[in-house]
Amino acid sequence: MSRTTRATLFFLGLFIAIVVYFSMTIAEYECEVCVTFMNRSVCRTAASGTREASIESAVTSACGTLASGMTESIRCSNTRPDRVTCVER
Repeated sequence: MSRTTRATLFFLGLFIAIVVYFSMTIAEYECEVCVTFMNRSVCRTAASGTREASIESAVTSACGTLASGMTESIRCSNTRPDRVTCVER
């Protein structure tokens, strides 16, 4: 194996290791959020670096299945969640 091939494989492996490491350490909070909108209820889980971002992401995910169209999505996102359960990872 040539020197260039070894160097390429080394840096490729290093890049993959860095991406995996940072992907694992970014999410510090995991939250489950339950939302009721238009008489339908759904719970979703999301993880992120902050508690607020985790909740917002879970609400967005839940509203994605409950609402259709931009107007309903905005109304759903502004709905207070029925239940929020967060754990620090």
